[in-house]
Amino acid sequence: MEKNTYTMLLLVGFVGMLLMLSTQGSAEQHVVGGKQGWDESTDFDSWASGQTFKVGDTLVFKYSPLHNVAELGSESEYKNCDVGSATNSMSDGNSVVKLTKAGTRYFACGTPGHCDQGMKVKITTVSASSDSSPTSSSSSKTPTSTSTSTSSATCVSGSFVLAAVFMVLMNMLC
Repeated sequence: MEKNTYTMLLLVGFVGMLLMLSTQGSAEQHVVGGKQGWDESTDFDSWASGQTFKVGDTLVFKYSPLHNVAELGSESEYKNCDVGSATNSMSDGNSVVKLTKAGTRYFACGTPGHCDQGMKVKITTVSASSDSSPTSSSSSKTPTSTSTSTSSATCVSGSFVLAAVFMVLMNMLC
């Protein structure tokens, strides 16, 4: 093969390796309530206890027009279902909330009576570098967990393959 062909293969391999490395540690998307979504039949305490929320992750609230999402500013507002003091209200049926910093955030349904029936969730976000695991919680309802992410292990192994290809191509050029 010509030297230009090797150079082009080298460039393609290098770009591919960079793309693989850039997806490492990708954020997760958490569908609040799992398969049931944002619905009064979901046990949100159990669902949240089975998740680890990290800075950079997103929450996705999927719900019918009967519901909405109110972000509450304090634990007191959360405990008392004080949705009238919401810091943010969403009602599009597919609301996305980015977790931008470590800490605790509170969400509830603003439809009268729903929060009092348990349609609320407390989300504790940890720093992206944290390896903490969620704590377990006992409950009579079985939580349904749904989250999607790019597996770091897959990215790392893919990066090693691309690095090996890159090294072989370098040896061919020399």
